[in-house]
Amino acid sequence: MSTLALFFLVSTAIGGIAWVFLYPLLSGERKAEKRQESVTQASAVVRASSRNAPKSRREQVEGTLKEIEVRQAKARSVPLSLRIAQAGLTWSKRRFFITSAIFGVVAFLIVLMLDAGLLAALAMGFGAGFGMPLWMLKFLKTRREAKFIAAFPDAVDIIVRGIKAGLPLLDSMRIITVDAPEPLKGEFRAIVDTQAIGMPIGEACGKLFERIPLPEANFFGIVIAIQQKAGGNLSEALGNLSKVLRERKKMKQKIQAMSMEAKASASIIACLPLAVMGLVYMSSPQYIELLWTHPTGRFMMVCSAAWMSMGVLVMRKMINFDF
Repeated sequence: MSTLALFFLVSTAIGGIAWVFLYPLLSGERKAEKRQESVTQASAVVRASSRNAPKSRREQVEGTLKEIEVRQAKARSVPLSLRIAQAGLTWSKRRFFITSAIFGVVAFLIVLMLDAGLLAALAMGFGAGFGMPLWMLKFLKTRREAKFIAAFPDAVDIIVRGIKAGLPLLDSMRIITVDAPEPLKGEFRAIVDTQAIGMPIGEACGKLFERIPLPEANFFGIVIAIQQKAGGNLSEALGNLSKVLRERKKMKQKIQAMSMEAKASASIIACLPLAVMGLVYMSSPQYIELLWTHPTGRFMMVCSAAWMSMGVLVMRKMINFDF
């Protein structure tokens, strides 16, 4: 039995060695690999020679897009001053920190006056001091972006009509700084003022994405930058951009309409335990008061609040669609 096992192992080893070393030669895989290497070297030589040739319009466009991607990658870590500007505020960092400290002290004093304990007051003060101002910046930024995106396609159409009528690009933008609503008026005024001090119009339009971090603003900056470097029909490019912006707006509204039922269901499910708790307290308060008077009841309320928060966050993640 041991002899048969040894023979089987030796045969398997010899067969594996033959498979590794002899099969590529017999099947032609080695020749195919050599041929692929020769083709790859030839293509590398062609690419190297093409680099020395004058750049075509397509290569210029690709280079511009790569520069924009590099600039966006560097701008991912948004500093506090830029976040304040994105929210539409003219505050300084010092004023922001003072406001945060005021929020924290007020929340700490309110919880301390309610006799909730020192630890609870410290936790509430810490959350209000660090969380509330950042949430306020995010809320103001989202509201400002919604106002901008609602009026941006019309502004692009104004630029297209102005260019077709024979006006320069900068003069068409000046029309927006007069008639458009805020924050669109202020952003295009910043573009015009920046270009007036010597910055190229393509780079000035690219700065729009830093103040309004939306894909639509990024599209506009890319179109202007490419047209300034590679040339082309600007009115046609901006007209296509306007169509894309309107189609994105329609798609967003359609997604909101389709997800409204799920949002309503999630709101009802999240509010149902609180509503039942309030009704039970109104009918028999002594029955439900054990939840916050007994230690076991407090523990159950904390666990229930944690599970409910997790469920709400999961439902919110499921019904929020990015496109």
